[in-house]
Amino acid sequence: MFSLPPSFIVCLLLIVTASVIWKYLHSAEIKGKRGEALVNKELQQLPNDYTVLYDVVLPTDKGTTQIDHIVIAKYGVFVIETKNYRGDIYGNDSRKEWTQVIVTPVTYQRKWYKTYTYVTKNKMYNPVKQSLGHMFRVKEWLKAYPHLPVVPIVVFVGEADLSHVESTHAVLALHELRTTITNYKTIYLSDEDTAKVVTILQAANVRESVSNTEHVAHIKIAKRQTAATIKAGICPRCGGTLIKRSGKYGTFYGCSNYPKCRFTINK
Repeated sequence: MFSLPPSFIVCLLLIVTASVIWKYLHSAEIKGKRGEALVNKELQQLPNDYTVLYDVVLPTDKGTTQIDHIVIAKYGVFVIETKNYRGDIYGNDSRKEWTQVIVTPVTYQRKWYKTYTYVTKNKMYNPVKQSLGHMFRVKEWLKAYPHLPVVPIVVFVGEADLSHVESTHAVLALHELRTTITNYKTIYLSDEDTAKVVTILQAANVRESVSNTEHVAHIKIAKRQTAATIKAGICPRCGGTLIKRSGKYGTFYGCSNYPKCRFTINK
């Protein structure tokens, strides 16, 4: 009976193991964690009167929502969504999805002096809409401070070109993050109230009691409920009526309670 040499079996096992490890290290989850770690390192360099909360999970009426970072100071609350992407990023506030375009120069196999470009396109859920959703959830917990600004920020930590992004909100590279936060100079809270806001959000955080699997299940249920609400012509944010409107990028549906509610979607 034919049998494989032990050295061949060991070599094969090493190749399979290396392949599994490589895929794991390059998975979306691990890339996301690396990006969040870079943002966390950057935020730790803020002045001492800023408090940073990491990986916050807040309960909602539809389950839970996970926020990468919340920064609290007497100047406001900053809700940060992290994206670890490279390449050219295309998007605006109204699009449901943004596009990542990666152009890679490739040399011909038999003609080293010739190259061609290989273009890869990937879709991502609009991070501005994601960040705005987090902002509204934080505001729900801070109703005792209605005049306190809650600022949504999307930060890209990879080598991404954001010149094709059009947004009225903060969409920026990692090196711009601290400056963006510290540019807010108006004082809204006393030291005592700042501490209270920190306590409120820390107490609301249910990360220790909610697993990632449960959180993902909550997201799927919430998405189905939101889709059904939109299909019925109802704003999922405030319950208003979705009205067809025309804008710079074509037609879209917006909430009848605008400008109080700025929910939009391209149907």
